[in-house]
Amino acid sequence: MADWTWWLAAAGALVIFELFTGTFYLLMIAIGLACGAIAALIGLGMPLQILTAAVVGALATGVLHRSRFGAPKRQDTARDPNVNMDIGQSVHVTTWTDGKARVMYRGAPWDVELGPGALAEAGSFRIVEVQGSRLIVANS
Repeated sequence: MADWTWWLAAAGALVIFELFTGTFYLLMIAIGLACGAIAALIGLGMPLQILTAAVVGALATGVLHRSRFGAPKRQDTARDPNVNMDIGQSVHVTTWTDGKARVMYRGAPWDVELGPGALAEAGSFRIVEVQGSRLIVANS
């Protein structure tokens, strides 16, 4: 078999493996291996083929890492509705005492505190953060 077929076979194997892992990084390395196959088709020697595959794979991986797909932004889990189902739900507060209250929520008593910019008045509030057993709320 020619050198370029080995490069493409390795790239294909990485693409298949990537389907099981769900990461784009293996695809970037597969792109590097495909460039190694192109270098072999052009007629470059094995050291230059390896160098081409390594450089292109490393560059593609670096570009992916710096893109919005490579490194997702970290969110505070106390404010993330994908982590905590209480974020965005509403509670009804009847009385406030120094910016704190006690409410029944999901069948249990909870401590409630006002979030930044919220007004301490009776009514419905939206949960914006959960800190332990405290609900941080904002006006609806």
